[in-house]
Amino acid sequence: MKFCYIDESGLGSEPYLVMVGVIVDAQRMHKTKEMWDEFLEMLSKVCKKKINEFHTCDFYAGNGIWRGINGPQRAEIISAIINWWGRRKHHLTFTVIEKSSYEELRCNNKILGGCESLWQTAAIHISLSIQKAHKGIGSNKGHTLLLFDRENMEEEKFSNFISNPPGWIDEYYDREAKQKPLDQIIDVPFFADSKQVLLLQVADVIAFIIRRYTEITTGKSKVNYHDEQEKLEKWVRLILSRCYATATRWPAKGLNNVQLMFNSLAPLTIRQL
Repeated sequence: MKFCYIDESGLGSEPYLVMVGVIVDAQRMHKTKEMWDEFLEMLSKVCKKKINEFHTCDFYAGNGIWRGINGPQRAEIISAIINWWGRRKHHLTFTVIEKSSYEELRCNNKILGGCESLWQTAAIHISLSIQKAHKGIGSNKGHTLLLFDRENMEEEKFSNFISNPPGWIDEYYDREAKQKPLDQIIDVPFFADSKQVLLLQVADVIAFIIRRYTEITTGKSKVNYHDEQEKLEKWVRLILSRCYATATRWPAKGLNNVQLMFNSLAPLTIRQL
């Protein structure tokens, strides 16, 4: 059994929305949670203030309580987080949605049922990529419980989608005749406060890094310091080393209509990573 901790970055005015699912084997999740809690305790000592939640956006910019940690130190801490995650040998998947592409598809009535918002579209894509990645895992080892950071406006609609998935999802993962829809997803998704579910904060870190990398490499944003792009490229390479195969997110050959829709929402440079 697996737990997938899911968070997003870019629900504001940013050009891209990125959602990340961090997949942890049930038998190894407790040690990972303990180590992240120890990391927060270390940061609390550095800041001389209790840190219960790590918001990557504020930390990366050095805002608020993070003003006392200079840029190079913050970069070292992010490197340590990404390296630590790689050593834990867990997996992840992610999706990137270019907001202008989404709006264009929606205006042309080419958005599939259930994808009525950016958040829902990203959450559906994450769920389908996990189903596709785990389809061939035997016994119940691929069965996965989805845990999202709270998103009150979206929770009921998305839960209904998972409980009663529309027929179009079958194309995405080549559902077999006797196979139940989304048979690798356990029950309905759960939603929780990231202060209480610590591994949601890890998903937040990775989602922010991928979003920032996407913005810079596609020319949507300028670098904030001289070697920012080099650092982001290094971090993304480490992240990709623990990702499920690109074909589970953005297959390149023999595309059906469902896969074509999700492919059209992501920049080509990201699909080819």
